[in-house]
Amino acid sequence: MAKGSVFGGKAQGLRLERMAASRLFREGFFHNTTGVGSGLKPGTTFSTLGEFFRGGTARTPPGLLPTDSPLAAWTRPAETGLRATWLGHSTVLLEVDGLRVLTDPVWGERASPSAFMGPRRFQPMPVTLAELPPLDAVIVSHDHYDHLDHPTILELARTPVPFFTSLGVGAHLEAWGVPPERITELDWWESAEIGGGRITAAPSQHFSGRGLERNRTLWSSFVVEGPRHKVFFSGDTGLTEEYAEIRQRLGPFDLVMLEVGAWHPSWGDIHLGPENALQALELLGGGLLLPVHWGTFNLALHAWDEPAETLVRLGAERGTRLVMPRAGTAVEPSRVEGVDPWWRTVTRR
Repeated sequence: MAKGSVFGGKAQGLRLERMAASRLFREGFFHNTTGVGSGLKPGTTFSTLGEFFRGGTARTPPGLLPTDSPLAAWTRPAETGLRATWLGHSTVLLEVDGLRVLTDPVWGERASPSAFMGPRRFQPMPVTLAELPPLDAVIVSHDHYDHLDHPTILELARTPVPFFTSLGVGAHLEAWGVPPERITELDWWESAEIGGGRITAAPSQHFSGRGLERNRTLWSSFVVEGPRHKVFFSGDTGLTEEYAEIRQRLGPFDLVMLEVGAWHPSWGDIHLGPENALQALELLGGGLLLPVHWGTFNLALHAWDEPAETLVRLGAERGTRLVMPRAGTAVEPSRVEGVDPWWRTVTRR
């Protein structure tokens, strides 16, 4: 199996023709429907760089974060039919009415094209890839390094699991050894069947790119639907009114997974952060919120635990039902009562 470049492959032939047919694809690039671009907001570059070099916040935890092993729980079916195991960042093992779906799997040491430089994970994953139960699907929302991880895909390529992803991202997967018949690329609002369930791609407000070029592949949120339950997964996104359309066309949801970390006002149009996540939840019709995209990599300028602390405070004020297990804890969301702020127990190494 060819390993391919860490930067992935380039779309060509029929794949490129299908991308070009998307309403989101113009002049060789994908675009947000809102017109939001991928860079910093105008006038914020120098202030953001200054904040980066000054430091001043605890951007990494003082010690290893507590994790649990889900292995025993995974041997038993979910009694309610819906179970979620947050494994770190945006990687969640979803069990939806008997279907096992893994979102944005990242087991690599760094969210970077380099094995020696770039954001390094705060602690190992709670389980190895080999310890995962048999999977029905892997979802890859877009091609950024903290969501599409080269070494992880190389391992998963050796298994029979099918991949569901955004337009164009399949070129990376093929370059890394995933057979094309196991890859389903979706435009927004397109669906694919999986074993009695359905996976649907939906809008998000973000960007893409692994090398110098940006936006040659699409970015999406995803809905996983079984016979009895529906789960929404944001991927990466800023706040967009398109979430109201997602609610109308695909909701309601039994569990909503929204990104809350790696946020800053300078790039607030392409990431949510805690406050905007709560607004997004409202647009989606409410429900149980499992925050993702935090507690694993230092990708922003805020303190590592700020997303969690802000979300708990604002959630209490607004009566939001939060599901915030430590990494590796398999939970049935409808049975979760309250939040145990486990991140406050971290002690120095």
